[in-house]
Amino acid sequence: MAIIVTDASIKNDIATSISHVHICNHSLIKMVYHAAFITSTEAELFAIRYSINQAYSIENISKIIVITDFIHTVKKIFKSKSHPYQLYMIAILSKLRRFFATNQENSIEFWECPSCLNWRLHQTVDKNSKAFNP
Repeated sequence: MAIIVTDASIKNDIATSISHVHICNHSLIKMVYHAAFITSTEAELFAIRYSINQAYSIENISKIIVITDFIHTVKKIFKSKSHPYQLYMIAILSKLRRFFATNQENSIEFWECPSCLNWRLHQTVDKNSKAFNP
């Protein structure tokens, strides 16, 4: 099982997307991306997309759990009429299609973790996303 924890923040028109991939209670992959003049929704979708790519590439992963405080963003992935985000949606769904085709028992879940819960793993990602000083 891979647990993906993501967050995004924007300061001075520069978005920071952060995601950590955990396996067996150990942080395995940490990714930080910066982009200018994009929305927080795009930054979060970008983090989710690349985290799923990383988790999918790890051998013997049959379950992916994505934890975010942007659950409303996740819902946009599965709405086919969400035209502004179609490129993200296509990229994410094509990777998920391959993940599910590998084994019909594979699964993915999306969990919401509001920042106010102060969960240690999400708190670290949240702090890192806000620490960038452009």
